[in-house]
Amino acid sequence: MEGENTAVTQKQVSQTYAIPFAIVIAGLAIAGAIYFGDGKNAAVAAQPTGSVEAVTSDDHIIGNPNAKIVIVEYSDTECPFCKSFHPTMQRIMNDYGNDGKVAWVYRHFPLPFHTKAPREAEATECANKLGGNTKFWEYLNSVFQVTAGNDQLDPAELPKIAESIGLDVNAFNTCLDSGEMKSIVDKHIDGGKKAGVSGTPFSIILVNKKPVSSINGAQPYEAVKAQIDELLK
Repeated sequence: MEGENTAVTQKQVSQTYAIPFAIVIAGLAIAGAIYFGDGKNAAVAAQPTGSVEAVTSDDHIIGNPNAKIVIVEYSDTECPFCKSFHPTMQRIMNDYGNDGKVAWVYRHFPLPFHTKAPREAEATECANKLGGNTKFWEYLNSVFQVTAGNDQLDPAELPKIAESIGLDVNAFNTCLDSGEMKSIVDKHIDGGKKAGVSGTPFSIILVNKKPVSSINGAQPYEAVKAQIDELLK
């Protein structure tokens, strides 16, 4: 009897999981087509539904501010997907930024469950205060290189990163400990919410300063390139 019950249980388990497993496989196939296809799917992205704040001189920008295409990214330094998307955007700027076709704007959107991300965002703003836009990007690049994501970055690394890019560590620590940059990060978060951002990375594509499309998630280089090429026509 015990053997029979075991056989019946195995059969029931097999039948129970057959359909859900098929659904999962189908879902993965669809996801693969979207994220790892030939780029055609990526060119058809949802238009932003919220109100996107205009890009100003206060933004952190790489490239020509008057470029036809400006990609406004909302990101979280402890988000592993943001970490993987960062090199994609660096490659995009290497290919499209030098001739002034595309610019990249970075805005903070630390997610609630990444408890270390807000302070890291403030650290990048302290780097900006002490060294301008260039040091902001150097600091941000270094954070993404060092952190493994999901709150694994030791806070003790923050002043070390500042020192590694040539900032005054004492001034950096004073800035970070004061909390004076929190209002800037909070402003970015509020703007992201108004723009309809709910996860990271989420990028809004502006064409001639008007939002026309979005990049939802850490899409691969080929997908982002396909969107840009279509919009540059």
